[in-house]
Amino acid sequence: MRMGIGMSNVLFLLFRLTHKRLSLKMRVWIIFLLCLAGKALTAPTEEGPIIDEDPIVEEDPIVEEESIVDEEPIVEEEPIVEEEMEVGANPVQVETGEFDEAIEVIEDVVTENPCLNYHCKKGKVCEVDEGNTPMCVCQDPTTCPPANGEFEHVCGTNNKTYDSSCHFFATKCALEGTKKGHKLHLDYIGPCKFISPCVDHELSEFPLRMRDWLKNVLVTLYERDEDHNLLSEKQKLRVKKIFENEKRLQAGEHSLDLLAHDFEKNYNMYIFPVHWQFGQLDQHPIDGFLSHTELSPLRAPLIPMEHCTTRFFEECDADKDKYIALEEWADCFGIKEQDIDKDLVI
Repeated sequence: MRMGIGMSNVLFLLFRLTHKRLSLKMRVWIIFLLCLAGKALTAPTEEGPIIDEDPIVEEDPIVEEESIVDEEPIVEEEPIVEEEMEVGANPVQVETGEFDEAIEVIEDVVTENPCLNYHCKKGKVCEVDEGNTPMCVCQDPTTCPPANGEFEHVCGTNNKTYDSSCHFFATKCALEGTKKGHKLHLDYIGPCKFISPCVDHELSEFPLRMRDWLKNVLVTLYERDEDHNLLSEKQKLRVKKIFENEKRLQAGEHSLDLLAHDFEKNYNMYIFPVHWQFGQLDQHPIDGFLSHTELSPLRAPLIPMEHCTTRFFEECDADKDKYIALEEWADCFGIKEQDIDKDLVI
């Protein structure tokens, strides 16, 4: 472009110098020639940039660079995507790693909690003192879960209804060490109601029904014990003999005379059920004696149905030491002394 502009200036100067000397016609021709010359001189300068710029050739690298730029983010992003996929492809693994640390911390805290494996009796809860030593303290009755219905109510020996066994034992704990607390026991399940006195002839009938009931409970457990491990192998062997005995009196409503006759006729069928029930109750501790507390699981549901329950167990404690020994228990159910065997308490 600079060359084209310079030549035009030269021609323009020549035109000015000859302007006054030439005729009008001649000046027209000169102007015409100058125009042609200007076009001729400027033509290469107009094509030059096209050749120099070479848009197709020179822009190819630019296009390639642009394409590379377009492609490079993909190439460069691949490791980034892979890293993100490693994080996102298996988020559970990453999160598990993070949660594992948290769980370990929690486990450390839990294992350091002295109350974790520290058991307290009913009515008490575990707390730690200033030295981080566990101890059992009486539970506040207000912290007990609310009762879901009347069926959760229990009646104490003070003839007072409690919302639940939790409320009862928490209250009893608060009375610990007092005469009132010493006499207070869980009497039976359900709201307190009038229990008619048990007369002598009714008391003699109670073991008839009780023995038959214990035998039927064992047979039922045996029938349903395919995969539930309700009975031990030794217990199953004992009950199997009763179950397969064709002389066995089937469960149902029977007269007292029939129950008494069956006990005399099939006496051997009742020996093991009586021993088995003693073993089920003698748990805290296993010492061959039944305390009032150990009797509760059997007494509590029976009293509303069998009004002689309380008197029966009171009579079983022949020496009045507040405990029922195996010998006293067996005697209450009519088991002969020679048939009492501690090895049957399995």
